[in-house]
Amino acid sequence: MQKETKWILDPGFSSLLLESMADGVFTLDENGRITSWNPSIERITGYTAGEAIGRSCTLLNFTLCFQKSCPTGIGDCGILRHGRLDGRECFLRHKEGYDVPVVKSARLVKDERGSIKGVVETVTDLSELKKARREAEEANRRLGQIHRLGNIIGKSHAVRQVFSAISAAAESEATILLEGESGTGKELVAGAIHHHSARKMMPFVTVNCSALSESLLESELFGHVRGAFTGAVRDRIGRFEEAEGGTIFLDEIGEISPFVQVKLLRVVQEREIERVGESKKRRVDLRFIVATNKDLGDLVRTGEFREDLFYRLKVFPIIIPPLRERREDIPLLVSHFINAQNSKTGKKIEGVTQSSMRILMEYPWFGNVRELENAIEHAFVLCTGEYIDVFDLPVEIRQLAYRTGLEKPPSSAKAKLFSNRKLSPEMLVEILTDCEWNKAEAGRRLGLSRTAVWKYMKKWDIPLKGPVPHTS
Repeated sequence: MQKETKWILDPGFSSLLLESMADGVFTLDENGRITSWNPSIERITGYTAGEAIGRSCTLLNFTLCFQKSCPTGIGDCGILRHGRLDGRECFLRHKEGYDVPVVKSARLVKDERGSIKGVVETVTDLSELKKARREAEEANRRLGQIHRLGNIIGKSHAVRQVFSAISAAAESEATILLEGESGTGKELVAGAIHHHSARKMMPFVTVNCSALSESLLESELFGHVRGAFTGAVRDRIGRFEEAEGGTIFLDEIGEISPFVQVKLLRVVQEREIERVGESKKRRVDLRFIVATNKDLGDLVRTGEFREDLFYRLKVFPIIIPPLRERREDIPLLVSHFINAQNSKTGKKIEGVTQSSMRILMEYPWFGNVRELENAIEHAFVLCTGEYIDVFDLPVEIRQLAYRTGLEKPPSSAKAKLFSNRKLSPEMLVEILTDCEWNKAEAGRRLGLSRTAVWKYMKKWDIPLKGPVPHTS
């Protein structure tokens, strides 16, 4: 057993020592009455020595000592049973009535016969530390505001350029063309422009032009009158009229047919529409934002998109960078998606492991931010600890991370050949066959998300599974 060391100090020296300590120190007798009170405890509590000495320590109303609040007397105090208290963070009540955050320690003092002589307590003021913590939290909050605009998150140079473009676009009425790969957040950018513009109190209407056939898209945009076609049993206003006074966002504008292009050109130029089945012209007041994941310039050169419409739409173009060109934003996005999933699922996942983050940073993200969000949601299904680990990530991300030469988008001769050709049913089947019908891999070679590949397969009636090979 370790022998206890005893110190005998000159009374004058011990008094000077107590007075010079930055921590508050006070002592109690065997009845729990305060017998000494140094200058630091006066400063922390607001009570002078004259006001405190002779009174019970309940004067300070500590919120937490031994897993409970301060008892009414020393006879009920846990110090008698435990003999000591080390570094308990709690609050004491200041003379002026407010709580002071402190760290409290205490020692029970006995004489050589084991009789209780009293208690020595020390109190460290945490007010400055708490203030520093609040300032750090506020700084982090402000930093988060700097790194986001609406629901767009990032601190990279590429994203800051997008933020600047959004601010400029929001202050004008110009038609905006958003260009970027699938999953980069073009709809978020469109929403941010609208909600920072003078039209923010008016409707923001979104239409995905690739989701509807030519006739349905015409009716959706322009509306129709009763009897205009089979099934038109009543008049219906279109999305242009719904957006009156606000903004209409036309996504996948490169997918619209030449017929709809002609009708859209008139709306953009004249701000007039005609419902399907009538000849009456109706004025509309709206702002156009359009988006595409294709190169409209190339479509103009091949005759698939009207040149006059192209220049009407490309008044103020904004290019949304792919995630692989803004990798420094990945940790911010991961943190954001984890917080969102924690709120949604009730889990308390703290973050990702270092090895997982390395994989997330190196993966090329052909599906961009949308693919990253889906990966985190997938990991939440599997993760049972506080941190997302490698094997919580989707298998295609893990596999690609461990292959050599695939940290960047495919650069093989075949991949380059595919990237320079317009996607067709035959080309998609060729790629799917080459990938053994793996839609995620086909999407990576095409620079599309797995969902986009699935939509094209559905659009072109391509079977979801490839032909079963014959066995001899």
